[in-house]
Amino acid sequence: MTLTLFDLDHTLLEGDSDVLWCEFLMDQGVLDRAEFGARNAAMDHDYRAGTVGAQEFCEFYVSTLTARTVDEWQPLRRAFLDGVIAPRIKPAARALVQRHAEAGELLVMTTATNRFITELTAAHLGLPHLIATECERIGARFSGRTSGTLNMREGKVTRLNDWLAERQIRLAECNSTLYSDSINDLPLLLAVRHPVVVDPDPRLAAEAAERGWPVISLMA
Repeated sequence: MTLTLFDLDHTLLEGDSDVLWCEFLMDQGVLDRAEFGARNAAMDHDYRAGTVGAQEFCEFYVSTLTARTVDEWQPLRRAFLDGVIAPRIKPAARALVQRHAEAGELLVMTTATNRFITELTAAHLGLPHLIATECERIGARFSGRTSGTLNMREGKVTRLNDWLAERQIRLAECNSTLYSDSINDLPLLLAVRHPVVVDPDPRLAAEAAERGWPVISLMA
């Protein structure tokens, strides 16, 4: 089994989908910029540095969905994909996904960003499988909290192993590759056979140099 995993933010996407979603909602008047603007920027900074707590990070962004239903969010979610996300996916990223798809591999997007924000992006890129942070719902409405194991740091390894086990696949038996930019993905990069570092943050660049991992750019 050839398994190829793609991180999303700053890997296939120029930018962070959580941060961009928050900015989009502020531009739309859904969120108050005076309240969320500085917190959004600080969260982005701490995530890049690998210093923010996973629960704090994921729940900050999931909280933006509070009290609305999927149907109520759908027009904004579609506008976000079309107006913000799609233009930030570079041709090189699309070509990389296409090359692996044509090879008949098992393709998975794995992201700390929540499923509601990212499932349209995965479909847009032609990635058939998505592992993401899950959002809790109470009835039809989002509670503003996460559900289950967060798909971040060591949680990405746990969630991947659980996802594979449901399909009676073991990661150790896969010819596995992960593309990622972030030090937050170090646990999963260490778990796959072929880690590929993409436009890395400084800490991951240092790890890649020390370990001899290949480094590529998709942002050109």
